[in-house]
Amino acid sequence: MLVRDEIKAAIEAILFVRAEQIELDELAEMLELSPVDIKEILEELMEEYNNPNRGLQIVMLDKGYLICTRPEYGDILAKMGKTTPRRLSTAAMETLAIIAYRQPVTRSEIENIRGVKSERVIASLLEKGLIEERGFKAVPGKPILYGTGSEFLRMFGLSSLQDLPVLGED
Repeated sequence: MLVRDEIKAAIEAILFVRAEQIELDELAEMLELSPVDIKEILEELMEEYNNPNRGLQIVMLDKGYLICTRPEYGDILAKMGKTTPRRLSTAAMETLAIIAYRQPVTRSEIENIRGVKSERVIASLLEKGLIEERGFKAVPGKPILYGTGSEFLRMFGLSSLQDLPVLGED
């Protein structure tokens, strides 16, 4: 049985190597501990990482946990040349906002709001992992429903969709 500090170190190693979110249950299974124990240890780790002197942070997303760089170092990291900051077109941001606030939503509903075709933009957002298919709407033709993915939360530094800014009533 691993001691608490070894468990913390193992979680750090797993999060680092995975380089994408991992669910609590999967971590618990890998470390042969209960999800309750893993969650408690993750909360301790997150508190330790939540220090302005650290370059990394552990964030909780809708479906799991992820180790990533702190957003305030994005400009410095962009100078490395290895990473390129993701830039989204105006059309992509517009489509992403519609999906984030109205999900689950169909392509035709998005197009009705935007007033233009959105096939390519949706395909691009799917490819980037910012949105995902969420099933089919129970209407004739059964159109695909779209919602945001975990990459959306990570990219915008959100823990959950409840962290989205409230829309104005303009």
